[in-house]
Amino acid sequence: MTQLFLIGIGTGNSDHLTGEARRAIAEADLFLIPRKAEKSDLADLRTQIIGAVRSDARIATFDMPTRDDNLPYLNRVEAWHDEIARIWTETMADTPDAQSVALLVWGDPSLYDSTLRIAARLHPAPRVRVIAGITSVQALTAAHAIPLNTVNAPVTISTGRRLRDHGWPAGCETLVVMLDGACAFQDLDGDAFDIWWGAYLGMPEQILAHGRLSDVCDDIVARRAAARAAHGWIMDTYLLRPVRPVPAN
Repeated sequence: MTQLFLIGIGTGNSDHLTGEARRAIAEADLFLIPRKAEKSDLADLRTQIIGAVRSDARIATFDMPTRDDNLPYLNRVEAWHDEIARIWTETMADTPDAQSVALLVWGDPSLYDSTLRIAARLHPAPRVRVIAGITSVQALTAAHAIPLNTVNAPVTISTGRRLRDHGWPAGCETLVVMLDGACAFQDLDGDAFDIWWGAYLGMPEQILAHGRLSDVCDDIVARRAAARAAHGWIMDTYLLRPVRPVPAN
């Protein structure tokens, strides 16, 4: 392999594919598709997206390893990335004539995604070409028809883990939270924040909720649990703003 395409494909809607993404899909010799038993729909969606562009694609699937919960978090992630890189290498070795290999990345490869870090572990190192995609942040604000930032104010993008462990970031005007399987917003003062939440953004299954956190918190938790049970997986993102402006420093 001499070329590795990391193709941002948006949030599950084939209309999110850019012209550049379609050209890269048309060009690649081999596609690697991760497979998880509880998220088989995601592998199927990737296959459908490729098939909508070309009918002659060579596809190799691989089983995603699990993280070792006995390790500290950062060590756990590092070991997990090493193992995925090893699996990529073995999977690609089965198609030695493939000079260009592609992975389809949900959202954009730059935002809370490990694909670039895993690609950096490959030896010999391929030329990596990143094709930007629509992120869940963009899909969320578009679905709710809201701007991402308030006037002349910064935006913080973080994770559920950090919100749970460290609370509301000091001086933050807008907080976008990703990767929150435990609904960390439940630990905030519900009367002090408004929330814009969305799951399966851009997909036919899309679910949205918005309002004062104290009014919609329980409903979001219940709807999230029901959707996860129905589909076997869930991807959701939310945006929070204080009801009263954050004082300037």
